[in-house]
Amino acid sequence: MKLAVQLYARARDLAGLDQVELELNEPASVGDVRTALADCVPELAPLTRGLLIAVGTDYADDSLTVAAGDTVVCFPPVSGG
Repeated sequence: MKLAVQLYARARDLAGLDQVELELNEPASVGDVRTALADCVPELAPLTRGLLIAVGTDYADDSLTVAAGDTVVCFPPVSGG
């Protein structure tokens, strides 16, 4: 399945792209998305373990299954105060 993943903040800067299209085998999980991002965009590899990934409007853990057409976004954790 093809899945578009939107990139934000440092992830977007490192990739040089706003969005990456991944080709995943079904069923696919958020963990599979994380692995595919590192493979597809090697510049993101150092960040992939710590990336926050949301599917739809909710943060997702690596076990959540994703489907073609899902809105998937990722961005590094942010801090501040």
